[in-house]
Amino acid sequence: MVPYHRPIPERKRSGKSADTGESQQAEGGAAGMGGIVGAWIQAEKMIQIALVLPCATFIGWLIGAWLDHVLHQSWVAFVGIVVGIIAGLVGAIQMAMAYTPDSKQESKSGDGTEKGSSGGPP
Repeated sequence: MVPYHRPIPERKRSGKSADTGESQQAEGGAAGMGGIVGAWIQAEKMIQIALVLPCATFIGWLIGAWLDHVLHQSWVAFVGIVVGIIAGLVGAIQMAMAYTPDSKQESKSGDGTEKGSSGGPP
């Protein structure tokens, strides 16, 4: 499994709108900076997803090339590239699913249909 940083948890806001200035300053941000900081966090998440595949492929190639040199073979680098691509795809998919808000509302029935759908007989 490819290690990656856990997503930054989004802070839940209270339903009270009277103390917005105090609550935002208590969270560490200024009164008008919540949108900008949130946009930077979202951009960092997307960049992290975009970089995991090429980095995993490069690391797989490096390990494969080193094993080629050590074992005096010529095919291990190719295997390292393939393993790196697979590891990068798995990591990117895991991160994308963790960042998607709909991923927490998966169906528990296991047949691919959602509980609230109105299509067809039950």
